[in-house]
Amino acid sequence: MHKRRGTVTRRWRVAAVASTVAVAIAVPVAMAQASAEPPPEVSAQGAYLLDTGSDKELMAKDADTKRPMASTTKIMTALVVLETRGLDLNQQVTIKQEYRDYVTKSGASTADLQTGDKLTVNQLLYGLMLPSGCDAAMALADTFGTGDTTAERTKSFVSKMNEKAQDLGLTNTKYDSFDGVSADADNYSTPHDLARLTGRAMENATFDTVVKSVSIKQEAPAANGRTRYYTWDNTNQLLGSYEGAIGVKTGTTTPAGPCLVFAAKRGDKTVVGVVLNDADRYPDAKKMLDWTYDTTTEVKWRQLPKDAQRD
Repeated sequence: MHKRRGTVTRRWRVAAVASTVAVAIAVPVAMAQASAEPPPEVSAQGAYLLDTGSDKELMAKDADTKRPMASTTKIMTALVVLETRGLDLNQQVTIKQEYRDYVTKSGASTADLQTGDKLTVNQLLYGLMLPSGCDAAMALADTFGTGDTTAERTKSFVSKMNEKAQDLGLTNTKYDSFDGVSADADNYSTPHDLARLTGRAMENATFDTVVKSVSIKQEAPAANGRTRYYTWDNTNQLLGSYEGAIGVKTGTTTPAGPCLVFAAKRGDKTVVGVVLNDADRYPDAKKMLDWTYDTTTEVKWRQLPKDAQRD
C-alpha cells in the first residue's frame, strides 16, 4: 500500500554569493534533481541513489568516501562469473570440504553446502546471493579462477574482480577477497561505485532474476547418490516488504557495519541505492525510495525464518 504525499512546502535555505551563486546551508545530503522536497536524512555513513534509466544521480551522502563493504562484495563475485566468456550456467561444481572448513574458520555466513554434492553454477549463484553463502563464493572463485591449487585459483579470481572494477572505472574500489571477509581490511568501495557496479549487474538477466528472489528451493545430487534439498531465504528484508523492491544484497561485518545495496522499480523508473554502515538500513532505504517515487509506503517487514542466515 502506498499513497501520494501532499503538497510540500519545505524548501532548501540558500545564501546569495556575489548576487549570482546560491549555496545550500546545513544540508548533509546532496541532491541532483529538481524536487520540492530535499532528500531524506539517513543514518548511513555513506549513501547514494541512482536512476539507472537516465544514469542520473538522485542523492548522495559522502558517496565517494572509501569504506569496507562486507558481503556486498558478492555483487562483483557474481558479475565476474556471469561475464565469463563461454559461461555454462549448468556446469556442475563438486563441493569440497575446504569450502565448509573456510566458513567455519572465518565464522562467515553460509549456504550450508555439503561436501561431495554437485551443484550447478546457477545454483551456486543463488547460494551466493540469497543466504550470502561464503562457501558458495569460494566454490565459484575456485571454479572460475586459474592455477594449480584452490589458494591460487581463488587468488586469481580476486584479481579478476579488481580487473573488472578497473574496466568499469570504479576507481575507489578494491577487493582482497571473493566474499567480503577481509583479513587485512583492504576490501573497500564507495556508495557511488557500488551503485554503478550494481546498475551494470542488473543488466544481466540471470543476476536480475537471482537477486529479486525472496526464497528458493533447490535439489542437487548428493555424495551418497541420493538427492539433497536446499532451501535458501534472501537476507534482504526489503524484498517481500517494500512494493517494487527487486534486490540486491546485504552485508554486515564489524568494520563495515550493516550495509545494503537495494533496487526498486515502479512504473518505468528503476533506481539503485546504497547505504554503508547504517544501523537503520531498511528504514533508510524505504525513506530514500519513498522520496524517489514521491509516495509514502506502508511496510510490514518480512521476517526471516529462525534458521535462515542473517547478513
